Amino acid sequence: MGMINYFTFDGVSSRDFGVFISGTTVFNAAPRSIQTVAVPGRSGTLTLDNGRFENVDLTYPAFIYDQFHENVEGLRNYLLSAAGYRRLEDTYNPDTYMMARYVSGLSVETTQIRKQGRFDLTFDRMPQRFLKAGEDPVEFTTAGSITNPTRFASKPLIRVYGTGTLGIGSETITITQNPGYIDIDSEMMDAYYGATNCNDYITLSSGEFPVLEPGSNGVNPGTGITRVIITPRWWIL
Repeated sequence: MGMINYFTFDGVSSRDFGVFISGTTVFNAAPRSIQTVAVPGRSGTLTLDNGRFENVDLTYPAFIYDQFHENVEGLRNYLLSAAGYRRLEDTYNPDTYMMARYVSGLSVETTQIRKQGRFDLTFDRMPQRFLKAGEDPVEFTTAGSITNPTRFASKPLIRVYGTGTLGIGSETITITQNPGYIDIDSEMMDAYYGATNCNDYITLSSGEFPVLEPGSNGVNPGTGITRVIITPRWWIL
């Protein structure tokens, strides 16, 4: 008998409800967001790339083999109470995780004895599959580099101690005040210390929050920057 697969949503395993899955759509990729324009007098279609990817539906055919009534009731109430995007993992892709919302209802088919049943579970997921390795922080106290192993630029979380200039890739960040440390979140485009807004304490040389391009990215803490911790957030499709 092959491996029995399952998913984990917001830290809760489908196994807790006796639910196991098959993976007919788990390897689907998100489409690129584009606009097409027909230009009079010009053959073909002009394509405008929006520089982003669309969300994608992820459907798990699911099965409960025993104690169907109790298990499906527990699963239904759990999934439908979890609003917004939550972390989603499955055993088909053990090195990555996704951010997803549960969007479907629950329509089930049971056996005559009503101890077993099957149904589809559909999640609306963000396009990225985040590498779990990208959750590991990398610390710098002197100049060095960090290597992005993917083909996509990532938007890191950067924790900075001290004041001065910090070079990351092609971006230079100037920090004029620091209440202890500053978290510079390129995904949220925000700088903060706990609940304290710190955007007025930083200046970005290009006006853009730093990204980690594919390949090697230099990290250069200038004078006054004592420690830098980068959580890289690598991702693939």
